[in-house]
Amino acid sequence: MARTSLPLLALIVSLSYTAVVANNTTPELVDPVTFIEASCSATTYPPVCIRTLSKHAREIQERPHRLAQTALTETLARVETTEANMLKLTNMKGLKPMEYGALKDCLDQLVETVDRLSQSLRELQKLGQAQGEDFSWHNNNVETWTNEALNQVWACAGGFSGQTLDGKIKDSVQAQTTKVGGLISMVLELVQHLEGKKLSH
Repeated sequence: MARTSLPLLALIVSLSYTAVVANNTTPELVDPVTFIEASCSATTYPPVCIRTLSKHAREIQERPHRLAQTALTETLARVETTEANMLKLTNMKGLKPMEYGALKDCLDQLVETVDRLSQSLRELQKLGQAQGEDFSWHNNNVETWTNEALNQVWACAGGFSGQTLDGKIKDSVQAQTTKVGGLISMVLELVQHLEGKKLSH
């Protein structure tokens, strides 16, 4: 069997390496985590924003619309969980009449919050295909309903203001409403930054 010359062997190895590299490289290098971190830096609570969205980095990539939509979807799910938690609290034994009343009011506020965020999510989905005046219309609707949702959460928390309701129930309600309020604020800030940006799915 004839021996392959060294120059020919080197050429074969070089061509093989080039083929492997060509088959395993993408046209552009995307760093979605860096994009998420940069976007979250403009929000009031960057660590919360990054922690919430970084697990969806592959889906978000570098798309502002998908970033806002993911943030809203995550926030809506958290509010629904909080609503369920409040319902459990209303069924606790030994509640004071004022605690029960405040919890019922809070639960009503959270039902409204879920409704407003659901409306916002539907509008945000339409926003991805909108342009010009339609874009501004849908974007304004998202901002309006998200802001209303935030006000509902703060109204829930406000029902437990004052020392009369001090105790474990109040602490639990305020801790949960603070968390979801922070998430809704994050969504609102991300949506406000969509204006003027080129959106894509």
